[in-house]
Amino acid sequence: MPFIASFLRRIYLSLGELAWSAVFLILVLHLVVSYLLFILAGEGDLVGNPVDFLYYYMVTATTVGYGDLSPKSAPGRIIAVLVVLPGGIAIFTAVLGKLLTAIGTIWRNRMRGLGDYSERAGHIIVLGWQEGQTYQALRLLHSERHANEPMSVLVAKDLPENPAADYADYIRSDRLADADALMRAGVAQARAIIARGANDDETLAAVLIAEDHAPNAHVVAYFADDRTAKMVKQLRPRVEAVGSLAEELLSRSARDPGSSEIAARLLSAASTDTAFSLPVPPLQTPLLYGDVFLRLKRRYNVTLVGMLSEGVTDLNCRDETPMRGGETLYYISGMRLDPGAIAWARMGDET
Repeated sequence: MPFIASFLRRIYLSLGELAWSAVFLILVLHLVVSYLLFILAGEGDLVGNPVDFLYYYMVTATTVGYGDLSPKSAPGRIIAVLVVLPGGIAIFTAVLGKLLTAIGTIWRNRMRGLGDYSERAGHIIVLGWQEGQTYQALRLLHSERHANEPMSVLVAKDLPENPAADYADYIRSDRLADADALMRAGVAQARAIIARGANDDETLAAVLIAEDHAPNAHVVAYFADDRTAKMVKQLRPRVEAVGSLAEELLSRSARDPGSSEIAARLLSAASTDTAFSLPVPPLQTPLLYGDVFLRLKRRYNVTLVGMLSEGVTDLNCRDETPMRGGETLYYISGMRLDPGAIAWARMGDET
């Protein structure tokens, strides 16, 4: 008896909440009852083939009414009017309503930062929200997305809903250094992480958690205090710590007019003279930096400005500097080059 009472209570709760199980049960019962009633009414054309009856039932329930199958006898038409039509429409309406509600709930949860993007790969995660700066960063990231690149994910706190829905998905968290929030943002397969908290302490905590959970992602962090940025560079070489360049630009522009304009153009995605990076794949035959410089200039009209090799960045490489693969080249161009489209093996022969 306790088992029966518990079972009946579950049915009652499912019916009261109109759960999917209750809707499915009602659908099956209505379908079976309608089928049996048509058998009793002698409607052989409708019940002779179960597939034909299911087709008639769905066409009737959805109010499409093709008319190719219909009851012929008076009892059969009464059953259709009193049982099949009102019951089928009611069930169809309930299913449609629940589907729309479920879709709306998913959309609202995503807007409120309750979504889950843990399966996303190859995207960029932005940690922290500053009204103007973060919105601009997300807009720039979105403008440079490739055709198959997933949308960026913003992880922020104290935001009731996504503040940049056109440019990024949103994960809401109580704090930036939250491993669960990062996992929901897809940190395990992210290509890069940008961290900028309300202060340097919050940024540092977020960076440490992000680096531990994203072994393959490039981590970039902004620190207001240059001393903190230098400390992070020394202790966490994989993190690209960025400090404020305002003082450097002011002093440089005072001695070399136009320096700030050059820096702005190199960093702007909208500029025709933007700085990009290009990873060098493993090479069977070493190349010389000077040969690569000339080849890229003649073939792609880009200008090499430096190279990262074995953790050291040189912005004035000598022509005879060898490249064996694994380096990162920095160049100025109006477009980003596709590393896979470059014939590296012939680079030294065509200069």
